[in-house]
Amino acid sequence: MASILYIGGTGTISAACVRRSVERGHEVTVLNRGTGRRPLPEGVRLIEADVRDPASVRGALGGAEFDVVADFVAFTPEHVHTDLELFEGHTGQYVFISSASAYEKPPRRMPVTESTPLRNPFWQYSRDKIACEDLLVAAYRDSGFPMTIVRPSHTYDATLIPLEGAWTTLQRMLDGKPVIVHGDGTSWWTLTHARDFARAFVGLFGNPHAVGSPVHITGDESLTWDEIARLLGRALGVSPEIVHVASDAIAREIPEMGPGLVGDKAHSVLFDNTRIKTLVPGWVATTPFAEGAREIAEWYLADPARQRVDAALDAAFDRLASLAG
Repeated sequence: MASILYIGGTGTISAACVRRSVERGHEVTVLNRGTGRRPLPEGVRLIEADVRDPASVRGALGGAEFDVVADFVAFTPEHVHTDLELFEGHTGQYVFISSASAYEKPPRRMPVTESTPLRNPFWQYSRDKIACEDLLVAAYRDSGFPMTIVRPSHTYDATLIPLEGAWTTLQRMLDGKPVIVHGDGTSWWTLTHARDFARAFVGLFGNPHAVGSPVHITGDESLTWDEIARLLGRALGVSPEIVHVASDAIAREIPEMGPGLVGDKAHSVLFDNTRIKTLVPGWVATTPFAEGAREIAEWYLADPARQRVDAALDAAFDRLASLAG
């Protein structure tokens, strides 16, 4: 049994990892502000502190040591610098959650491996993750700080709809309205269920071969965006009317979608998962998106309160559909 500290612990990915850690018999502590989106499993110790206030974290932890510290809410070099000050000498392994969006865009060759260059001129989020990785690599080289960098790609659970627009887009399917899919709908994408990610992630704990280097965790299933939309439609019992719109046009009409779309989803990406399968022997993603789509549909349809339509976004989709037509 290992002692694990999760910083965050209630997000789409981290909640699944916390559950998996409990299933594996680990002693799990979660540190957050006590306002998490999901309840913690029985037996998990909650420490309420603001990770952006290092003094409060020090006071809350009281010098405790952990076999593994996994930070799911570090997004900038400043956040990682704080973690280095807090946990150097207090953990046997520090796991940083980076992002597969940090890989060069557009990719020059596929499949993407951990040695693919990191460069994303389109998305500040990705550039910040790259800068975080640079800081951790320097810390490992300079002092042997026992870091592991994990790069998730598009990881989801029943609550997270992979299409732009979330429930607004699924409601459009149900209403028979045009559904906007970027590009021509044929670019390749990889979706990974949080359950599958968690099994691989927790399998890295205490593995000396995972220290000092990056690893991405993704499924092997490759789908086009049209296929993703159709699988969600099928789960809802409808056949969506798909309208293709250039990613740049979507970004102009809905600027908040631009960085993640142009800087990530607009590009075909396929991953080589040899490294994670070597580090965690026997691991394989077992949830195809057809199954995941059914879980999404069931979760949203089970409670009308979850079916929130963004009227402004819905109107923007109408405008894009009319332009495409």
